[in-house]
Amino acid sequence: MSRTRSRSASVREDEELRLPRPPGILRRFWARHPRVADVLIALVCLFLSLTPAMRISSDLPGGVSVILAVLLPAAVVCACVTLFWRRRTPLIPFVASFAVEAAFLFIDMPVGTPLILATCYALAVYRSTAFAWKGFAIALAALTAFAALLTLTGMIGLQIAANAVVSALVLGLIGTLIGVNVGGRKRYIAAVIDRSRQLLVERDQQAQLAAAAERARIAREMHDIVSHSLTVIVALSEGAAATSDPAQARAASTAAAETARSALAEMRSMLGVLHADDDSLPLAPLEAPSPHETVATAQRAGFPVSLSVTGTAALPAAAAHAVSRTVQEGVTNAMRHAPSLTSVVVRLVYATEGVTVEVTNDGAAPSTETPGFGLRGLSERVTHVNGSITYGPSDGGRWALRAEIPTDERVERP
Repeated sequence: MSRTRSRSASVREDEELRLPRPPGILRRFWARHPRVADVLIALVCLFLSLTPAMRISSDLPGGVSVILAVLLPAAVVCACVTLFWRRRTPLIPFVASFAVEAAFLFIDMPVGTPLILATCYALAVYRSTAFAWKGFAIALAALTAFAALLTLTGMIGLQIAANAVVSALVLGLIGTLIGVNVGGRKRYIAAVIDRSRQLLVERDQQAQLAAAAERARIAREMHDIVSHSLTVIVALSEGAAATSDPAQARAASTAAAETARSALAEMRSMLGVLHADDDSLPLAPLEAPSPHETVATAQRAGFPVSLSVTGTAALPAAAAHAVSRTVQEGVTNAMRHAPSLTSVVVRLVYATEGVTVEVTNDGAAPSTETPGFGLRGLSERVTHVNGSITYGPSDGGRWALRAEIPTDERVERP
C-alpha cells in the first residue's frame, strides 16, 4: 500500500503549529512529566489525610471505633490512589474524596481533607465548568445532610458537623475556582489550536481545488486549440492531395500552414502559464477565435458552414469566451464526426437576457458512445457562466448543439 498521503489529510511536519513553550522551568517539567505530579499530589494528600484518620472519636462505641480505625486509613489510601485517574475519570476521585470527608465526621477533630481541593480542581479542569459546579453542589449537599443526620441521632456534636461542612465548603470552593480558571483557559487554547489546524487543512484543500480547477481549464483550452486546428489542417491537407490544380493545392497548403502556426502560437501562450517562475503571466483563458473566424476557417478548409446572427449585444468577457468556444466545438465536431456532411448551420441569437448558440449539421453517423472530453469540457464551461447546454441527434439524421448563455456581469473568468 502506498505510503503517500495527501497534504489535506496530514499536514506536513514542518508546517505544524509551532507553539511556544510553557513559561518557567517548573511548568515545563510538569508538562513533560505528568506522572511525577500525580505521585507528588497523591503523597501530599496521603500525608495530610492519613494522620487525622488515626484519631477516632472516643465517644463512639468500642466495636465501631475498632472498625473505623481499620477502615478509615484504608479508605484514605484508596482515595489517594484514585488520584492517578483524575485526568481520565475525575469523577471517581471526586466521589472518593467526599466519602473520606464524610468518614472524617467520626474523628476527634474533623478537618477538611486536601483530597477535596485536588479533586474539585481536577473535575473543573478535565470535565467542564458546569459539571464541576453541579458536582460540588450535590456532594456538599449530601455531606451536609449526612452530618445533620449524625447530629440528630446524637452520634456527633453540632460543632463537629459544622466544622466538617465548612472545611469542605472552603476547600471545594478554592479547588473549583482555580480549576475553572485553569480549565477554561486550557479549553480555550485547545479550541484555538484545533481551529488553527483546521484552517491549515482547509488552506491545503483550497489549494488542491484551485490547482485541479486550473488543470481542468488548461485541459479544456488545449483540447479546443488542438482539436479544431488539427481537424482543419487534416481537411486542408487532404484537399491539397486530392486536387490536380497546383494553385488550389498551394492555397490549401498555405492555409494549413497558417492554421498550424496559429495553433502553435496559442499552445505556446497556454503552456507559458505553467512556468512557475514567471509571475507576469496571468492565469486567464486565451482569447478564443470569434464565431466569424471559426466559420471562415472551416469554409477555407472546404466545409459547407454558414453563420446567421440575430441581434447585437455587448457580452461580458466570460460569456463571450463561452460563446466562441461553443461555436468552435460544434463546428469541429461536425467536421470530424459527420462523414456525409452537406450543411453546417451556426445561429447566434442575441437578446437582453443572454445569447443562444445553435450549431446543427446533417450527415451525422449513428453513435452510442458517451460524450467525449470536448463536450464534457464545454458543458463545464457553459455551466460555469450559469448557462445551459443540450446536444444530441435530432430529426432527419441531423445533430444539434444548443447553448443558452446569460449576460451576467457577475460571472467570473471561465
